[in-house]
Amino acid sequence: MSHDISSLRKFVSPEIVFGAGSRRSVANFAANFGARHVFLVSDPGVKAAGWVHEIEQLLAESGLESTTFTAISPNPKVDEVMAGAEQYLANQCDVIVAIGGGSPMDCAKGIGIVATHGRSILEFEGVDTITNPPPPLILIPTTAGTSADVSQFAIISDPDRRFKFSIISKAVVPDVSLIDPEVTETMGSYLTACTGVDALVHAIEAFVSTGSGPLTDTHALEAIRLINRNLEPLVANPSDPVLREQIMLASMQAGLAFSNAILGAVHAMSHSLGGFLDLPHGLCNALLLEHVVGYNFASAEDRFRRVAEAMDIDTRGMANALVKKRLMSRIISLKKTLGLEARLNELGVSVSDIPYLSGYALKDPCILTNPRKSSLRDVQVVYEEAL
Repeated sequence: MSHDISSLRKFVSPEIVFGAGSRRSVANFAANFGARHVFLVSDPGVKAAGWVHEIEQLLAESGLESTTFTAISPNPKVDEVMAGAEQYLANQCDVIVAIGGGSPMDCAKGIGIVATHGRSILEFEGVDTITNPPPPLILIPTTAGTSADVSQFAIISDPDRRFKFSIISKAVVPDVSLIDPEVTETMGSYLTACTGVDALVHAIEAFVSTGSGPLTDTHALEAIRLINRNLEPLVANPSDPVLREQIMLASMQAGLAFSNAILGAVHAMSHSLGGFLDLPHGLCNALLLEHVVGYNFASAEDRFRRVAEAMDIDTRGMANALVKKRLMSRIISLKKTLGLEARLNELGVSVSDIPYLSGYALKDPCILTNPRKSSLRDVQVVYEEAL
């Protein structure tokens, strides 16, 4: 009997502890990894919210030393990763814990890579470039959307190129992810909206990706349903713990989907755009989403029909052209409700920037699993439509 190995799928995931209070088990997990000195990575905003101090206390109460590094900007930069790795080594740390959004978590992944290789983080751009196992990594997400806490992606910004580059490897999948909805309570409505749409894009792109399959599809569709039904009410009522939990669950499932199915043109173009203007990643995704859906639709009509159904659109008896129209309309109305309906030109992008942005978007690994093969001109046209 012959077997088609092209149909084989792998699925990577950290050990996940989900639920209110899960962050409090951080010291136990660190001790299980044999930690003596923990390197705690976060950012000034999370520190100001009080979460860093709580983790420091939990570690200290268990007899673990810790060094805290919070010199991280919203899009973690090459020099921040390198500075963090230097501090990690100088303090002879042996386990990394990160608490925060995508920026501290991605920076923590980069710090681990550099600490075990002794080379610039720039040398690890691309897929499967890591040869030495990084130190044990425990992540505690404080936002519901980036999914860095479950993914095999690390996104780092290179200011010299004004470009965000991707590191994709199962080596950066954390060992443990403590997904605690309670720590998202300090997010404001705008950040909740941005990260929620980021998770929606993760789920949609994973479902229509050429790398999708049965191991990722169920996670992607459930994430779409949860976000479609709960994100708008959450932004209107940010203190609702039930809604927080639903969006946190959606973010986790979207992350498991895209980490294994990879993404598409929205993320390729968003990475280029975010690196160019240093914009929030979720906002960049939001500005591009319906334009990329319109571009891709004909190449994955059946898949986009299922996306529409997951967004509570009744597609029975509906021609594909109308499904496309209704799906794009729902995305636009969601963005409008969330206050994410800006155009690229309002954020400082001009027509003369589009060739630069498009060139970097085509180099991004996410473009490879987009359902429609993209040329330079195709990407330029989508940017122009979003302008």
